[in-house]
Amino acid sequence: MSNPLKIMASVSAALLAACVATSPAGEGSKTESGETRDPSVILSIGEKAPAFEAKDEVGRTVRLEDYRGKSNVVLIFYPGDDTPGCTKQLCAARDDYAKYQALDAVVFGVNPAGQESKQAFSNKYDFPFPLLADTEGTLVRDYGCRGIGGITTRTVYAINKDGVIVFAERGMPSSETILASLGG
Repeated sequence: MSNPLKIMASVSAALLAACVATSPAGEGSKTESGETRDPSVILSIGEKAPAFEAKDEVGRTVRLEDYRGKSNVVLIFYPGDDTPGCTKQLCAARDDYAKYQALDAVVFGVNPAGQESKQAFSNKYDFPFPLLADTEGTLVRDYGCRGIGGITTRTVYAINKDGVIVFAERGMPSSETILASLGG
């Protein structure tokens, strides 16, 4: 007879692996001085945010440049769609979304999982903001969020209307902490 705990652990590991997308290997973007970024090192406050283009959960193209001069941008990098910690983090942003909007901030969740996974996750929790499918892992690498084994390191960035990083922190900072960096 098999050990039920071992079976449960095996099933749990398989489910987690199915929900947590890993980013493909590769180098990070180039710094302003032309050096290659380490894809696991968080970017610095005051640094120009790397440009990006990605598809959201319904296939719309999102470009950082489209928000320049118009809106602040908050990027929430998270390891997996519909996993407990990630759900908690993105639901907190959902619940405080009006506060972000009051500061002219748009919010995006980001990880390497595909559009279908993002769409199901967004629909399930009624997120009022897009989830970006970084399937090539470009954003994860360029923003220094590539962790061990390619798993996305939970990181939050706030970028002002000039395209400059004004907040950069690992983990799950509170909305109040993020909003304070944008003048809230």
